[in-house]
Amino acid sequence: MSPIANTAQSAELVVFSTISCKEALIDLVPEFEHASGHKINITYGGGSDLSKRIAGGLQGDLFIGPEEFSGPLIQQGRLTAASRVPFARSSTGLAVKAGTAKPDISTPDKLKAALLAARSVSYSAGASGMHFVKIIKDLGIEEAIVAKRVAAQPGELVGAVVARGAADIAVQQISELLPVPGIVILDPLPAALQQTIVYGATTFAQSKGGDTAQAFVQFLKSPAAQNVLREKGLEPVMAAR
Repeated sequence: MSPIANTAQSAELVVFSTISCKEALIDLVPEFEHASGHKINITYGGGSDLSKRIAGGLQGDLFIGPEEFSGPLIQQGRLTAASRVPFARSSTGLAVKAGTAKPDISTPDKLKAALLAARSVSYSAGASGMHFVKIIKDLGIEEAIVAKRVAAQPGELVGAVVARGAADIAVQQISELLPVPGIVILDPLPAALQQTIVYGATTFAQSKGGDTAQAFVQFLKSPAAQNVLREKGLEPVMAAR
């Protein structure tokens, strides 16, 4: 990884991150700690749950997550708007259990048919789930799909619901489908239905992280970090948007 200047005093940074970035951060956090001498105290959770906890007063230094959750927290004054730095993009994907037939989802009509034919569908309450609900509304099948939704168990990735046979189709971000064994990710959603989800690091309004937080965010945008992001199903954001 790229060298990071050690400071005279080490510091601990309290970070809360949504699950979609977990696989990448599992690799990146130790690299930053080793190179910088700082400590990252990181907690992973579902975006909806973390957002509620932060809105309720949970304090930290950095929140890592999509605009769908950081935006409302900025409006509530929990996070600082000017501090948000986008560093990765993700897209929503569909998956089926390995060894089963792969439905054709190449057009909106074919996706609609595949979802209606499925015995059950699993999707999250996170950014990908929010986008999926919009898709099924647009396709006119919201009521039918919601009726056969199988929710993941606490702490379980949506892909695992399909892997254990409790649902036929999983809908989640590619970065959250990739680490699940026993599933096959389908071809991308039709372009007209796809939506890019942008992840950023945003400072808590009361954070004292200062230079340490800034160093970690800069590290997330470094070329070496970008390589890890790609390996984990995320597309690096090359410049601030």
